[in-house]
Amino acid sequence: MKWVSLARNKPRRNAMQRKRPHPRALVYRGPASSPGCSEAVAELLSSSSWNFDVHFVGPDERLQIDDSTLYSAALYAQPGGGDLDGAFTHLRRHVPAIQQYVRSGGRYLGFCLGGYLAGRSPGFELFPGDADQYVALQNSEVQDTKGAVLEVDWRGKVEEMYFQDGPYFSLDRHYRDYYDAEAEILARYQNGQIAALKIDYGAGRVAVVGPHPEADESWYRDDGLRPPDRLATDLGFSLINAVMIR
Repeated sequence: MKWVSLARNKPRRNAMQRKRPHPRALVYRGPASSPGCSEAVAELLSSSSWNFDVHFVGPDERLQIDDSTLYSAALYAQPGGGDLDGAFTHLRRHVPAIQQYVRSGGRYLGFCLGGYLAGRSPGFELFPGDADQYVALQNSEVQDTKGAVLEVDWRGKVEEMYFQDGPYFSLDRHYRDYYDAEAEILARYQNGQIAALKIDYGAGRVAVVGPHPEADESWYRDDGLRPPDRLATDLGFSLINAVMIR
């Protein structure tokens, strides 16, 4: 995956969008993410209609993951990365702060590994269920961890998206008996498993996605894949709207 410039290919905003204030968005960058993933998420947030003031946060960044930094932001985004257990080792100590941030009204946006981390084994436990490896399912259309182009049903429309060993999401069978929130399924894989969802967590909200709507053409070409006729950027914007709008 290639380094992504935040200044590249930004769409022109109309007058109403330019008047919108600059909510702060934090994007994790560090050993629990892969090169290029944090920058791609930052580019997606920066180019959305929300006019985010995007900052990286992590152990080698100017901003650290702590209560004061989190509460200064409208949204915290966890990008893609490598091994789940290894990533959680780096993030374990931040679990209480991230949980409390979202519970108090913050927004959590998880892409691929960030979706895994929203689950419970291991993870931040931000929704009543878990995230598991899609390629490990016998009826998944891809059986290895190489990059691929998958078709997903996004709110009733078939869309092509970049995918690399992303999760599917499962909700506890009777979660409404103890969890006062209704999940909205945003997308499903071809076998019917959940590819993206949003759900409230306390006064905040969580949105997670297994594939990569933030992927640009270089992600496909680096893996020898033909980019789709239309990138999934608009699905990324839809995901951002889902987590931000009440």
